[in-house]
Amino acid sequence: MTRFVIKRLLWAIPILFIASVLVFIAVRSSTDPVAALARNPRVNPEALEEYKHNLGLDRSLPVQYWTWLTDFVRGDWGQSLSSRREVAPDIQRALANTLILGSFAFLITISVGVTVGIISALRQYSKFDNLATGASFMGLSVPPFWFALILQLFFGVTLTKWFHLHEPFLPVAGLYPPGHEGFDPWLRLKFMILPAMVVAVQGIAIYSRYMRSSMLEVMNSDYMRTARSKGISEKRVIVRHGFRNALIPLVTYAALDLGAIVGGLVITEAIFQYPGMGRFFVNAYQNGDYTQILPWMMIVVFSVIFFNLLADLAYAWLDPRIRLD
Repeated sequence: MTRFVIKRLLWAIPILFIASVLVFIAVRSSTDPVAALARNPRVNPEALEEYKHNLGLDRSLPVQYWTWLTDFVRGDWGQSLSSRREVAPDIQRALANTLILGSFAFLITISVGVTVGIISALRQYSKFDNLATGASFMGLSVPPFWFALILQLFFGVTLTKWFHLHEPFLPVAGLYPPGHEGFDPWLRLKFMILPAMVVAVQGIAIYSRYMRSSMLEVMNSDYMRTARSKGISEKRVIVRHGFRNALIPLVTYAALDLGAIVGGLVITEAIFQYPGMGRFFVNAYQNGDYTQILPWMMIVVFSVIFFNLLADLAYAWLDPRIRLD
């Protein structure tokens, strides 16, 4: 196991290096911080050239890349071109906010989705199974932005009017009420309920379908019949043999899902004005701020590699027959 982890970590170094080259070329080709200034007739060419020199944009692309990479590895992520603020603290706050919301939504998704999938498999073609199947298709069909707006209207406007409340039944935007200072876990949880529901609705539908099909396949396998023939109780057969092996296909999807969450929940964060990685990226791209986009993309690449490594380790834990050498 240790040898496998070391090998994968060593392989991650050239992968990250290649990814950094591709990311840098793609970002620098699609963003031009000088273009907006060049269109301004009040900016003289000398000031424009000085601005390019200060940013290092008058040097060759390989030199720009190497300068950025060495600074990035040292932890010097530079300043934002639009706000002149240090990039590192802003992206750290955005990452922390996204991880909190994503973890909360993922906990809801995996617990509800797996539970529904197991019950549907054990009670195949029952009323519960038919209802769960219909609900999952509905959850997959509902666009996240539409569902988010419906939740905002229902909990923020409709219920407030019904019960004659002075404030929305559930908060519909932001992290805290205006003017709030400090960290309040209850308020933070209250503000995350609606965004987490939007993120979880499609995830629950997907995970329940994955779990149901995987569980049905496992339940009809030879080793399950062998376990039953040995006189092992049905509960132990399901938990120790069925459930554990049925989780293996789900681990792959969960690893990709967690890696994507680090990149931000763009639609949800935009609608609920949640200051996470998704909103951070959208603002940076609209401003053409490549000094913010580059570290954002490298963090996403690293998260995908990291969670795929965790998925490989989970395979070996769930099924000891899988050898990691």
